[in-house]
Amino acid sequence: MLDLKYIQENFEEVKKRLISRGQPQVVADLEEVHRLADRMKRLGQEVQALREKRNRISEEVKKLKPKGQDVSALIEESRKVGEEISGHEKELREIEERLNSLLLRLPNLPHESVPVGSSAEENVVVRVVGEPPVFDFEPLPHWDIGKNLGILDFERAAKITGSRFALYFGLGARLERALINFMLDLHTKEKGFKEVLPPFIANEASLTGTGNLPKFAEDLFKLEGYDWYLIPTAEVPLTNIYRQEIIDGATLPQRFVAYTPCFRSEAGSYGKDIRGLIRQHQFNKVEMMIFSLPEKSLEELEFMTSCAEEVLKRLGLAYRVVALCTGDMGFASGKTFDLEVWMPSRNGYLEISSCSDCFDFQARRAQIRFKREAKTKPEFVHTLNGSGLAVGRTVSAILENYQQKDGSVIIPEALRPYLDGLEAICP
Repeated sequence: MLDLKYIQENFEEVKKRLISRGQPQVVADLEEVHRLADRMKRLGQEVQALREKRNRISEEVKKLKPKGQDVSALIEESRKVGEEISGHEKELREIEERLNSLLLRLPNLPHESVPVGSSAEENVVVRVVGEPPVFDFEPLPHWDIGKNLGILDFERAAKITGSRFALYFGLGARLERALINFMLDLHTKEKGFKEVLPPFIANEASLTGTGNLPKFAEDLFKLEGYDWYLIPTAEVPLTNIYRQEIIDGATLPQRFVAYTPCFRSEAGSYGKDIRGLIRQHQFNKVEMMIFSLPEKSLEELEFMTSCAEEVLKRLGLAYRVVALCTGDMGFASGKTFDLEVWMPSRNGYLEISSCSDCFDFQARRAQIRFKREAKTKPEFVHTLNGSGLAVGRTVSAILENYQQKDGSVIIPEALRPYLDGLEAICP
């Protein structure tokens, strides 16, 4: 959530930065926020003046009544002033409710270092790491590789549930599990993250805190009869660990990592990546989460991105790091780096991780604060989140990049200790 005081004091700057996101309705909402905030300020001043007037009348009545003077006119005037105060207070409550609704729908401000652009075509490649494999045969997409090896079955998954679900068998299931354990071990044993196993269900307040609600309700799966939703990412429960709490600033940064399944309706994505593991309603992900001091959050973003990169480096997968432009960033993000892995079936790169600095945007919504010292005023913490990595997409990248002419798939060396030394998945 954006700071209303900051909006009012820097309205033109805020408007310029939100315009760069390329969402006309956002600017209209911002202008209404500005107008309502001005009206709320004027009403507050009027209510204060009316209360002072009513107090003066009350004092006058106290003076005159004991002297036997007629105070009926003063009492009537006081009654009318009271009615006027009540009317203003009612309008103030309505304005506050509308303002809160609008503020919850305004996205985060892009950081000044974010490239300005309207779509993914204007994202900026920061670096390219590794060389894509060269094949002396026509490479297959991962869904065909998985089917030929008997480790992936999308048709039977559709029979069980519906489209955009997958069944993993044998070494396919073990490969997914190996990747989860490998990622968790890397982040906890080498990078200093604390592992968390959170709930896979979150309430409305938690999803509002991260920015998923109210604006993106259609992207979520809600449990009928409950104020509960299946989580779209572990970012939701991890961010809400400290909701409505004050953290000891001496403990920052705090870095968490969690494996969870993720559930997304994929609203509006019909026709996109309908085959394979790329855009599923249910998928596994290892998620990083950092609570940071405000002045250190951009450093933490670089660190988080490097941790996600390390996974791809250890797996020997070619990738690139991309700085998202203003028009392609997520709702809660103030700055984002995407990691895109090379996919032979696309002859191009595919997003496999998104690392974002949300600054104090989520902390304001969830009321997550810290104190630098015991007697200092609480400040809003900065929150960061990033995939480390999306597991199903990593499986698909391994199948496609390590496929062999005979139909087998070489296992990356980093994963072999998690698969009893297995070197390849063979037909």
